[in-house]
Amino acid sequence: MRLPEQLQSTIEAEFAGISNVSASGGGSINQAARIDLNNGESLFVKWNSAELYDMFVVEERGLSLLSDADSGLKIPAPLRHDKIPEAGLSYLILEYLDEGRSTSETDTKLGEGLAALHQHTSDTYGLDHDNYIGRLPQYNDPHENWIDFLINQRFGPQLKMAMDSGLLDSRDRKSFEALYQRLPDILADEPASLLHGDLWGGNQFATGSGEPAIFDPAVYFGNREIELAFTYLFGGFGRNFYQAYHAAWPLQPGFDERKDIYNLYPLLVHVNLFGSVYAGQVKRIISRFS
Repeated sequence: MRLPEQLQSTIEAEFAGISNVSASGGGSINQAARIDLNNGESLFVKWNSAELYDMFVVEERGLSLLSDADSGLKIPAPLRHDKIPEAGLSYLILEYLDEGRSTSETDTKLGEGLAALHQHTSDTYGLDHDNYIGRLPQYNDPHENWIDFLINQRFGPQLKMAMDSGLLDSRDRKSFEALYQRLPDILADEPASLLHGDLWGGNQFATGSGEPAIFDPAVYFGNREIELAFTYLFGGFGRNFYQAYHAAWPLQPGFDERKDIYNLYPLLVHVNLFGSVYAGQVKRIISRFS
């Protein structure tokens, strides 16, 4: 694999000469690579067009927030981000983490670490800046009430986007409005916890030393149940993960019913990112609660 010439020159000027470049999964948004340096160190670099530079800026801020929480989870350290205007690209350079084999012990540490992360709380739900969920904007205007935040900053913007593109319609909007009226009687009262924000199986792994690592965040302060709900959406995490989390900070009764409501948010995101294949799941869940 070859890096863009200007990006390679920038890395060599900032760090060291490059001995090898190998393609790495960067998701569906960015190009990404592992960079092996002549000094024996390795880096992880993502790059995209210069117009998307803000995505790297807020990713760095999110990683720093997670790292500052000192939860025991491994967070890749952001090393540099910038634009190269003459090349029309922007980039983010991170500490490279070797991926190892996940074990039951890794899952246990992940559950304990996530519970520790969630115990970092705020007086308000949201964040002092907006960021992204995938490549879509994620709005974080602070609210004192979780349900108001969930409606105004999570469900509402994604529902409008799906309706504007014709993927959902006015009947779906009415179903959501009916659900909104029921939320005070359904959702549990929880503090505003620091959340990774996009925690599915693809955004975590075991490092080479067996430590749990999380990355590609969409950070904000929210009800921790929305984070736990998302871990179930695409196959779930290991049993030891859930046992360790519950042992560290048990969830309130009724979570198994509430988690489908919370998963309306990532499902709406998937509708807007990948199309109507996910719209049926949204409709089935909303029909149960509206």
